[in-house]
Amino acid sequence: MFFHGGWGKISAAASTQYVLDRFGPDLLVNLGTCGGLEGRIERGAVILVDRTVVYDIVEQMTEPLAALAHYATDLDVSWLRAEPPTPVRRGQMLSADRDILPEDVRSLTEKYGAVAGDWESGAIAWVAKRNGVRCLILRAVSDLVSAEGGEAYEVRGLFAQRTAEIMVMLVSILPAWLAAIDRPAEPPTTL
Repeated sequence: MFFHGGWGKISAAASTQYVLDRFGPDLLVNLGTCGGLEGRIERGAVILVDRTVVYDIVEQMTEPLAALAHYATDLDVSWLRAEPPTPVRRGQMLSADRDILPEDVRSLTEKYGAVAGDWESGAIAWVAKRNGVRCLILRAVSDLVSAEGGEAYEVRGLFAQRTAEIMVMLVSILPAWLAAIDRPAEPPTTL
């Protein structure tokens, strides 16, 4: 089944919980785009997300690092076979309800070792983990951002064009990824 959950953490969290409650899958797959940091990753690279960090939390009443740690999610993808079926870069995805700001590129790189960011992965990973459901997130870099600016910010329509191309590519590789999942053996049928 395919679902389109919208954009941003609120839509991502709500649609993820809806799918888990309504259909009870044993695996949740998220396909989408992300913005890459120029010089740290290439346009078109696919990231197999193994950790998400929601970096736009601003906690001023208690311990800021505790709030960031609460929503950071490590994804166990050990249930995938050793070799990825298509080329990917395994790594962390930064997530926020905003695009990467050029003025934040340096601090995101220094603080988190960032290579890319999106709007939804953090919420999807967090909800899936809270529900004890395996989660596979594959995000492809649609555009690059540097301290000088973002290519998709300056060229209207570029993000939509590249997203269409990326989603066709991600859907085309999905069967290979589904085949790469180590599934538990079916229990024997008894009468």
